[in-house]
Amino acid sequence: MSVNIKETMQRFGAAMFVPVLLFSFSGLLVGLTIVFKDPNIVGPIANPDSFFYKIIVILEEGGWTIFRNMPLFFCLGIPIGLSKIAPERAVLATLICYLSFNYFIGAILGFWGPNFGVDFNQEVGGVSGLAMIAGIKTLDTSILGGILVGGIITAIHNKYYELQLPDYLGVFQGTSLVHMIGFFVMVALAFATCWIWPPIQRGIEAMQGFLASSGPIGVWIYTFLERLLIPTGLHHFVYGPFIFGPAVVPNGIEPYWFQNVTEFVNSGLPLKEVFPEGGFALHGNSKVFGSVGIALALYATAKPDNKKKIASLLIPATLTAVIVGITEPLEFTFLFIAPVLFLIHSVLAATLAMCLYMAGVVGNMGAGLLAFITTNWIFTFKNYPELVFIHIIIGLSFTVIWFIVFRFIILKWDLKTPGREDDEETIKLYTKEDVESKKKTGSQISFSDQALSFLSALGGAENIESVTNCATRLRVMVKNPDIVQSPNVFKEAKAHGIMKEGNSIQVIVGLSVPQVRTQFEKLLK
Repeated sequence: MSVNIKETMQRFGAAMFVPVLLFSFSGLLVGLTIVFKDPNIVGPIANPDSFFYKIIVILEEGGWTIFRNMPLFFCLGIPIGLSKIAPERAVLATLICYLSFNYFIGAILGFWGPNFGVDFNQEVGGVSGLAMIAGIKTLDTSILGGILVGGIITAIHNKYYELQLPDYLGVFQGTSLVHMIGFFVMVALAFATCWIWPPIQRGIEAMQGFLASSGPIGVWIYTFLERLLIPTGLHHFVYGPFIFGPAVVPNGIEPYWFQNVTEFVNSGLPLKEVFPEGGFALHGNSKVFGSVGIALALYATAKPDNKKKIASLLIPATLTAVIVGITEPLEFTFLFIAPVLFLIHSVLAATLAMCLYMAGVVGNMGAGLLAFITTNWIFTFKNYPELVFIHIIIGLSFTVIWFIVFRFIILKWDLKTPGREDDEETIKLYTKEDVESKKKTGSQISFSDQALSFLSALGGAENIESVTNCATRLRVMVKNPDIVQSPNVFKEAKAHGIMKEGNSIQVIVGLSVPQVRTQFEKLLK
């Protein structure tokens, strides 16, 4: 894969993550409201006629906003992540054109549905291949249609937004010009979609059946790829169609689980039997159980004089991974120093998911421990307490396996993981003295100061070609990578480190990367 293609896919993956960042709160809210509506859990207060129940239903409806409109939000995430100028204008043009696209499809199928193999008089949902998107009856192109439209309109915006027209045509330039071009492009795209998409839908249905019956091997392959591709940023393309798209269930595993979890746990049947697709949402278990074993191995193998330093690096990174499921700060502490460990990590993650699936554990477990408790265990414990205990026992057993394997390999091959380096400056950021100094000065680096430091270390504004971000990394394309400063300079600005591959620089910032990127782009302007 060429660097340009890879970088483009990385940028698309980062843009796709924009709406994903909104799912944590919504998922937690929906999970809690479902709990509070269940009289078997909270008692008579959940009577449907009670004021409490009605308030919970109102809150639940708000919590479903993102999940019921995921194609729209993924569509709008593309211009937010990829527009090179005036992203707010790009979002507006994308929204208008995406709605037009779906209106066009509805009109086309209303006239010629049978010619495209579609009965447009069917109810939406199920096997009809139809959906309501932003109140428009249209083909269910799910997040893929949203991403496609978002990418096309963003490309048009980047190329034509600043095009100057003659004065007498001035009213048609800027966003109006993008909209006009996009309008006619959407007409063509709508016809093409009506022709191409129904066969794809039938193929997806066939794939659903295949994956649902593929058993443990399918779960292993899926989880292995989801972990292994994290360094490239392409893992979004693995889990996205499963968790948020129609790869195995309509609308994705996450919303499907929320919608049907009460029915699943009250069915009296094994959860694996009623929701076998839940095996493709077990990849979060490596975050909860594997992260602890990895951190303990890195700590145990660190030099005695460095153990306090490495602990200050590992503790917050491990807590972030375990509680909320963001693993990159931890994984990136060893990924580029010892890539073989990441390969082994991916194998263990896949094996853990496969073992859990074989033991009957399924659900929506792509995030961290908080999601495990609020959206899985709280439901399953009542009727399937043995599954919760089996889940924990198998998970903790793999924590021990991760620790033993990582410790053995680090010592056997003398890998220079954090705390074992010859140059102690590589972990200078994480010393106790630095933390105490920070407390004494009473200062905490602001987003703007951090962005300024990164910009300077990257060679200044004149060296920047483009910038975007994913969950924890600031992704920058530079003109001259040779003038990018050393990782220690970035660490002094509170980065976890950097990754360099040709002209592509990834600054590992952490969960505050969206705010840092905003300030970074202000400096570029």
